[in-house]
Amino acid sequence: MAEQDGIRIAGARVHNLKDVSLTIPKNKITVFTGVSGSGKSSLVFDTVGVEAQRQLNAAFPWFIRNQLPKYERPQADAVENLTTPVIVDQKPVGGDARSTVGTMTDIYSMVRALFARQEGPGGRVSTYSFNDPAGMCPECEGLGRAVQVDLELFFDRTRSLEDGAIRYPEYKVGSPDWQIWVNSGRFDPAKPLQDFTDEEWHDLLHGTGGPKIQVKTKNVSFQTNYEGVIDRFTRLNLKRDLSALSAKRRETVERFMTTGVCHACGGARLNATALATRVGGRNIAEWCAMQITDLREALNGTDDPLAAPIAAALDRVIAIGLGYLSLDRPTPTLSGGEGQRLKMVRHLGSELTGLTYIFDEPSVGLHPRDVERLTEQLRALRDRGNTVLVVEHDPDVIAVADHVVDVGPGAGAHGGEIVFSGDLDGLRGSGTATGRALGAPAEVKEDVRRPRGELRIEHAGLHNLKDVSVAVPTGVLTAVTGVAGAGKSTLIGEVFRARHPEVVFVDQSPIAASSRSTPATYLGMMDPIRKLFAKAGGVDAGLFSFNSKGACEECQGRGAIITELAFADPVTVHCQACGGRRFKEEVLAHRLRGASIADVLELPAEAAAGFFTEKALRAKAQALIDVGLGYLTLGQPLSSLSGGELQRIKLADRLGRSGEVYVLDEPTTGLHLSDVDTLMALLDRMVDEGNTVVVVEHHLDVVRRADWVIDLGPGGGHDGGRVVFTGTPRELAGSEDSITAEYLRRHLRSRAAAPAG
Repeated sequence: MAEQDGIRIAGARVHNLKDVSLTIPKNKITVFTGVSGSGKSSLVFDTVGVEAQRQLNAAFPWFIRNQLPKYERPQADAVENLTTPVIVDQKPVGGDARSTVGTMTDIYSMVRALFARQEGPGGRVSTYSFNDPAGMCPECEGLGRAVQVDLELFFDRTRSLEDGAIRYPEYKVGSPDWQIWVNSGRFDPAKPLQDFTDEEWHDLLHGTGGPKIQVKTKNVSFQTNYEGVIDRFTRLNLKRDLSALSAKRRETVERFMTTGVCHACGGARLNATALATRVGGRNIAEWCAMQITDLREALNGTDDPLAAPIAAALDRVIAIGLGYLSLDRPTPTLSGGEGQRLKMVRHLGSELTGLTYIFDEPSVGLHPRDVERLTEQLRALRDRGNTVLVVEHDPDVIAVADHVVDVGPGAGAHGGEIVFSGDLDGLRGSGTATGRALGAPAEVKEDVRRPRGELRIEHAGLHNLKDVSVAVPTGVLTAVTGVAGAGKSTLIGEVFRARHPEVVFVDQSPIAASSRSTPATYLGMMDPIRKLFAKAGGVDAGLFSFNSKGACEECQGRGAIITELAFADPVTVHCQACGGRRFKEEVLAHRLRGASIADVLELPAEAAAGFFTEKALRAKAQALIDVGLGYLTLGQPLSSLSGGELQRIKLADRLGRSGEVYVLDEPTTGLHLSDVDTLMALLDRMVDEGNTVVVVEHHLDVVRRADWVIDLGPGGGHDGGRVVFTGTPRELAGSEDSITAEYLRRHLRSRAAAPAG
């Protein structure tokens, strides 16, 4: 390959990269591998991706550039021969309550157009938008959910109106409002509400009209119209801006409120006019509530010309393994992997060529069956004449690479170098950590632990679960498997946790991470560290915080100064006053065992475990090592860490217990194959110390080393929700009823056939 034919990087020094120079081939799939923290993302995203975006934005006029995100030039001598980038990362797709799978993929816009055509030439697309006043439900304003009165809290139905059945203080016995209902003549005031007929109950809550009712206060007597209890409460409180109420009244009102499905639209988000139009016997809300695979099938009976492009878009969603979703699924409820794959949908239908697609571990959250679909899509992007760069650990994704770049040899300060660049066969024989892991043999666990007991789930029917009853054994390591959408997270993350609230749950929800939060602050190490320095120096502990008294006055404890100009890229430089160390000079003069506070925060966990003699601090540092994060420094900003690293920090914070039940949601996220070995050693140790560990996991190297497997399926969405297998990994490998079993057998065969590295 001639050098001018590829993307050329010279002298890259972003984060831990050590003056890296490299040429990446164009119009090929290049997979970047290496242990967690080796520098893959620094090279691909923070160097190639950032510079490509920066140069693309520079091509626009100043007015447009000022509206676009600003990118700082990466630390590198040169990044050349770039093409237009498309970044598909794992950042949450976000969006508010109005953002759905349909709106994110633009499929809902096409569906709205299809329904508008049913009205004839005058049909308006806005009529079917829950984000437009023309289409939204006036009651919930298109959200499908509304703040409502919690009737169970509002009423004591064992009592009568005379006995104080209404709990809301302003409607207490004898109050003017209370008299409206007692004096209405519609009910027997001495009759318990639980004995009301349906008509009486509706009248009490929502009735209107009828003769005027006499109401007396201390000073005056007057007549008023009848108004149901809930209608009156809603009009006077919920129909107003709550912030306009007094603090005391607002607090009282909020005690009786709950968020639930809008009673006016039933959660459909749209008004009656929009819901009146039907295509194929269904209104637009019913279309969007269907599983995408079912919606695709329903389109076959629609002869409108717009059905074809809608079908093509749905096919792209199905092709990336998300056919179990529905168009009305809110995007904030999607996992990181689901969000990333949905970002791909619009690109899969693009006919543009000559682009550079950059993916961040697109296999995250995918069952091996769905990884196979993913690799087909990556090949399709390449075959259209695009360059595809993928940061990945999954062997099945690595296997489709035309070119592999292995970064290492270790993590953090031990990484940042290119240890291999070439084809897959060359990687296997390279002797790098990745090469050795790809060639390592794989066998199922034979000597499994015997359970001490069991924790049962009985007749679970939440979401797509179909009356599931299953036992989770205690005292062992259990893997819960199944294709995406099979019901794993529902069964374990929701039902099991609800029925066994004592479990320690470590999921992938993001940590509130800023540039000022660090592993030391998250693990509760900073306060004892500051106290140690304060005691040694006889000074105030607040001096040793870069968030308060000890902060460098020049950079306010950030360690860097960011200069942002309206018409230029931002520039970040190390603070000259503190040398990037965040603290005042007089603070750095104080020492603990010969080290300043900045020196301690620059220690990687593996060094910190030897530095601290204090048992609690050593245990925290050791916990980071145990979860494979020994390379992280105590003061590294959490905002710079990957999702997998953040999850393992959460796990490190919960270690050191015995007799607990731990539930881990895909703990291999972001882990190199060799790091999976470290994780498995930790999980085995946790079980051997008397804990129960349950992992929701796709990684076959975890599944084959578990003591017990619970496999859900057989498919996703309404095709899932059943337990298709329970047993040992050996028994799973022999099962004919499980998709997971088929891919486990393939995995074992491929590892047996792989040449040793």
